Amino acid sequence: MRLRISLALFFFAIGISFAQQKKEKPKFNQELATSLGADKYGMKAYTIVMLTTGTAKIEDKTKMDELMKGHMGNIQKLADEGKIVVAGPFLEKNKENYRGMFIFNTKSKEEAEQWVKTDPAVQAGVFSYEIFPWYGSAALPLYLKHHDEVTQENP
Repeated sequence: MRLRISLALFFFAIGISFAQQKKEKPKFNQELATSLGADKYGMKAYTIVMLTTGTAKIEDKTKMDELMKGHMGNIQKLADEGKIVVAGPFLEKNKENYRGMFIFNTKSKEEAEQWVKTDPAVQAGVFSYEIFPWYGSAALPLYLKHHDEVTQENP
């Protein structure tokens, strides 16, 4: 009898756990979807820029530090302007020689190229780049408003 009660309580607890995990679908928000440029699937076109190792070989550490500071500042400026929604380096070397990537909030490869050319490290030849059209969630830019809440220190 005791075992049956224990098993019943166990399965009851599992049922409650699963019920709590089941989420209801949020109500569709047309105003938000429109403001983000979402299609009927909640998606939109972006442009990805893959940064690669450039041709410049800069040995002067002070000069390289200055270029990287400018690179980071330019990323922040583009993010503040709503032009860049994702940026970051790759943590491992790879056969394509990709160093990092940007996801730009535009479907225009030409516009993305104009924006990437504002990067001092690109201008100096530290980085080169490849550009690709991409289709992703229209809500992607929304994570940026929370980034500062989880950041203790900026590089």
